[in-house]
Amino acid sequence: MSKLAVIYWTGTGNTGAMAQAVADGAKGAGAEAELLTVSEISADAAAAYDKLALGCPAMGAEVLEEGEFEPFFTALEGKLSGKKVALFGSYGWGDGQWMREWQERTEKAGAVLCGEGLIVNEAPDEAGLESCRALGARLASA
Repeated sequence: MSKLAVIYWTGTGNTGAMAQAVADGAKGAGAEAELLTVSEISADAAAAYDKLALGCPAMGAEVLEEGEFEPFFTALEGKLSGKKVALFGSYGWGDGQWMREWQERTEKAGAVLCGEGLIVNEAPDEAGLESCRALGARLASA
């Protein structure tokens, strides 16, 4: 069985709720999935997983969170070649530019994206959480 990690950063709890739903969806599809905040794992440890679901909200002018998540992702980028990766996050403004740029970086690193990045405006409602569970299930079966 492949090892799957859901790694996220959350400020308000919105992306944290999404991460829990992604992990639940992966587990529901039969995966062994671990749920970790970005402060609980190094890029090297993350690279040991076969599949990664990465979650980060839009910050500032639609960028990844710069204190913890951006440095983690920068260190992880060079280790993503051939890995199956799903991206997700919440936003409060803008049109998803941070996600498009993040997808592009992930693809350029050689990762195999599990569909387009999933974005949810503000707190995820039940439909948003269901989309997160579906993303986790898709990644688990990818």
